[in-house]
Amino acid sequence: MLIFGFDALRQNPEGFAAILAAYAVAVITGIAFHEFSHALTALELGDGTAARQGRVNLNPLRHLDPLGTALLFLVGFGWGRPTPVSPRQLRYGPRVGYAIVSGAGPLSNLVFALIAAFVIRMGIVDYVNPYSLNVLRYAAPGDLFISAILSLNIVLGVFNLIPIPPLDGFTVVQGIVPGPVARGLDALAPWGPGLLMLFFALSFLTGGAINPIGDIMGPFVDHVAEALL
Repeated sequence: MLIFGFDALRQNPEGFAAILAAYAVAVITGIAFHEFSHALTALELGDGTAARQGRVNLNPLRHLDPLGTALLFLVGFGWGRPTPVSPRQLRYGPRVGYAIVSGAGPLSNLVFALIAAFVIRMGIVDYVNPYSLNVLRYAAPGDLFISAILSLNIVLGVFNLIPIPPLDGFTVVQGIVPGPVARGLDALAPWGPGLLMLFFALSFLTGGAINPIGDIMGPFVDHVAEALL
């Protein structure tokens, strides 16, 4: 995460560049697979809105959001360009159908992480911490690449399951709770983006000392990583 890596950049620019390259590949593939999964699931459930806009496609350029991608590099979590969905066209109804489409994105990241973990558990590569420049003293490129894929996709999956609008977790929750509760939650939707920006700003301004999103995600990320590895 660049916001916490400027000292390391001065101390070890080659190592910083190597980790940045691995992280960039992980970010781009993770976001593309996430948004592609939304679009494909919507299409399978009867809504071709995203398909008509060329989003059933693994080309990262169709899915990257400039701000969300920048935040992934800066603070370690972010998002892709929202996949357009017409909930009323979805099988199982707009609430449940939309929850399925929303859940497909984070689930795809966890599947991607599972594949990377399988490569590690098979002994093909070793896991290293992709957020630490110290690993460059001993890490092979393949170790670094697969570890970055694993870690970043766990973060993407867990982050997007946080039930704060417009994250996928909010829509998933609306598909699970009773209808009246789901409709009541609609009142929270306009406040979600501002709340997320406030959390990001607090993390940025305090150098990570105050990090609400990280505090929420941390235990879940650790548990998923432990389960996979």
